[in-house]
Amino acid sequence: MAHLLGAERLHLEYPTKVVFDEVTLGLADGDRVGIVGRNGDGKSSLLRLLSGEQEPDGGRVTRRGGIRVGVLTQRDEFGAAGTVSQAIVGETPEHEWAGDPRIRDVIAGLVADLDWHAPLGELSGGQRRRVSLAALLVGDWDVLLLDEPTNHLDVEGVDWLATHLRSRWPANTGALVVVTHDRWFLDEVSTATWEVHDRIVEPFEGGYAAYVLQRVERDRMAAAAETKRQNLMRKELAWLRRGAPARTSKPKFRIDAANQLIENEPPLRDSVSLARLATARLGKDVVDLEHVSYRYDGDTPREVLRDVEWRIAPGERTGILGRNGAGKSTLLRLIDGSLTPTTGRVKRGKTVRVAELSQQLDELDEVGDDRVSDVVGRLRRGYVSGTGSSAVELTPGQLLERLGFTSAQLSTPVRDLSGGQKRRLQLLLILLEEPNVLILDEPTNDLDTDMLAAMEDLLDSWPGTLLVVSHDRYLLERVTDQQYAVLDGRLRHLPRGVEEYLSLRRAEERAAADALRLAPGGAAPAFASDLTGADRRAAEKELASVDRRLERVQKERDELHAAFAEHDQSDYEGLLRLQERLADLDAREGELETRWLELSELLS
Repeated sequence: MAHLLGAERLHLEYPTKVVFDEVTLGLADGDRVGIVGRNGDGKSSLLRLLSGEQEPDGGRVTRRGGIRVGVLTQRDEFGAAGTVSQAIVGETPEHEWAGDPRIRDVIAGLVADLDWHAPLGELSGGQRRRVSLAALLVGDWDVLLLDEPTNHLDVEGVDWLATHLRSRWPANTGALVVVTHDRWFLDEVSTATWEVHDRIVEPFEGGYAAYVLQRVERDRMAAAAETKRQNLMRKELAWLRRGAPARTSKPKFRIDAANQLIENEPPLRDSVSLARLATARLGKDVVDLEHVSYRYDGDTPREVLRDVEWRIAPGERTGILGRNGAGKSTLLRLIDGSLTPTTGRVKRGKTVRVAELSQQLDELDEVGDDRVSDVVGRLRRGYVSGTGSSAVELTPGQLLERLGFTSAQLSTPVRDLSGGQKRRLQLLLILLEEPNVLILDEPTNDLDTDMLAAMEDLLDSWPGTLLVVSHDRYLLERVTDQQYAVLDGRLRHLPRGVEEYLSLRRAEERAAADALRLAPGGAAPAFASDLTGADRRAAEKELASVDRRLERVQKERDELHAAFAEHDQSDYEGLLRLQERLADLDAREGELETRWLELSELLS
């Protein structure tokens, strides 16, 4: 395979740290590489060096002549673009970009819910991130370097992106390098893994699951110095081999060693003991939602949840899925008591103590000047991890060590911690308060793959009810025993987990599209009240699109009239061409107006 991009004896050094020393690596046609490593070890720096954005202190980066390299950084880079459309397709005429299947697919997959002419300044951070990713993917690149592309994507968005990247290039052409903490995504798109650690980049064959297998074997051979790390990765490997055997069957190397390594590894969770302990702490009643509905009032009132029936059991470990805006956060607020249902009731057990690991870190602001050891020491002197004969009492310091803190960091002021360290401290403080119902709302933010594994290990022995909302598919499948989805305002159990949810969403979108296709012929529902929630959303989205296209037609008409006025009136052929363009415009406008009336009637 032809060489595309490489690095020879790279050296990168900052005033207080050497990041890379004598690193040599290469990318060839067909390579799909995932980069893993601890936060701060140089993953993003490696992408900057390969893209040419940053110059190494030693060594050099080589490129094959004429190759096109596309880069997604963690910054917004829109240049002079002022609107969503300008950022993604620039000034390319609509008939040109709309005729490209890949561009249409990218727009539908990432920004279909955004106003095509919305000013970029009015978008949220997550929306801007999706626009940045779409602007990159519509281009034609030989190499893509992606830094955290799954940030701000929901489960469906991550699934779409994985499918897009797998089919973007023909076999054995193009190259992909991706930095992400989403381990499911790494397994889906990567055929090789680079681990960045201790000033080097170490290559492994296969995706994340294969990397775990090889790393366990490496750590076993390295012996005593890596004992603690080895045990943690063995536990994760045991889950990968037992819960998803297809993942580690992909690599070509033998997997007999993996089966030997996990032969005597106990199950991840002693579910019976945990449930017994949870019942002792909680009683039989936790939180019951009885025919609960919730409606937001205001300029555009809408019912986000309706007739939800859910009896949450002691020790239950549940993942909650749903589109952005589907009502997941509303459901959590009803459970923790911060919202009151519009109808129905929420009944809580007398001993229930709910705690939430939220997406914000506001609770750490008031202790920003305090040292980590002082903050932790104020709460409790011990924490029991595990159940039965395997129960161990850990000091706060030992807990901090399990979550990746070094002894030197214990004296660091909280305000000086990195985002990932603050996230881990936030979780530790919650666990030390000993709640019996724990809600995790997008807990993977700012954590690398090693720290996610450490957090999951700690949660395995947590004896309480666990509710998780996350777009991280791997985390959901790893720490929960069952999944539910919020679909069209209702709560639905998913016996087949995330895969079933994605199938339901695809079926919902197909049904909505079929209903809209039938609408002009009269076979669609006669009244808006007959539409399902998905049908209504699809109709509203198409109506907004038709509105925007009518505006563009009017703009083109104004430009044509101006061209008529300025054109040489003796040039009959030129005037005829302008007249033909005007006739085409009239025809397009007539079709759009007809569709606008059909949709308006459907929604009325």
